Amino acid sequence: MTNGTTLLAAVATLAMTGAAARAEEAGGVKLSGQIGVATDYRYRGHSQSGEDAVLQGGLTLELPKGFHAGVWASTIEEYGLGADGDGAQVEVDLSFGRAFTAGGLDWDVGALRYGYPDGTDVDYWELSATAAHAWGAFTGTAGIQYAPDQDNLGGDNSYLFLQADYAPEHWPLRLTGTIGHEDGVFADGKFDWSLGAAKTFGPVTVNLAWSDADAPDAEGTLSGGVTVDF
Repeated sequence: MTNGTTLLAAVATLAMTGAAARAEEAGGVKLSGQIGVATDYRYRGHSQSGEDAVLQGGLTLELPKGFHAGVWASTIEEYGLGADGDGAQVEVDLSFGRAFTAGGLDWDVGALRYGYPDGTDVDYWELSATAAHAWGAFTGTAGIQYAPDQDNLGGDNSYLFLQADYAPEHWPLRLTGTIGHEDGVFADGKFDWSLGAAKTFGPVTVNLAWSDADAPDAEGTLSGGVTVDF
């Protein structure tokens, strides 16, 4: 079993423990989780897994006054090779933020740390903010993710995106479309986009999405996955 799979198995075990703890929710504190598989890990138009299938999972802790914290992990293509010839086989993201409503919009602001255990000098963090508004079955979201200049980046990076979700009650599917623009150390004015559909059966969600980008090394790909919420 690879280091990445071992770590995700540990996350899954912790998530199952967290599911039991949900029965003890009190004072506005809630713990929930998700685990699943996907044919590819696509992020901002690029494959993070070498177009191989992945195992993913995470936990979210909701706190009073809209504060929340989370951990999410996915197997990835080996990344951040060091002098020992080893790199990260898993990505582990830690997040903290606050959700609130102001000016007729639903806001979520916070910080995210991208971690790559066994990777050499590749961990980094970024700030994020989103604003969403719903019109019936349609929800529009605008967001920004900004990574300041830091030792492991050698510069800053910004990502702006717009997302549209459409989910009428009488429809069997939920549709999602996203377009983003990235500029900085990870891309030079790159656009990426995706269009997907998802179907929920109780705690199980099946999704399918097409994603692409205008970067020279990007290739349009159809990927799918199955997740279980608890």
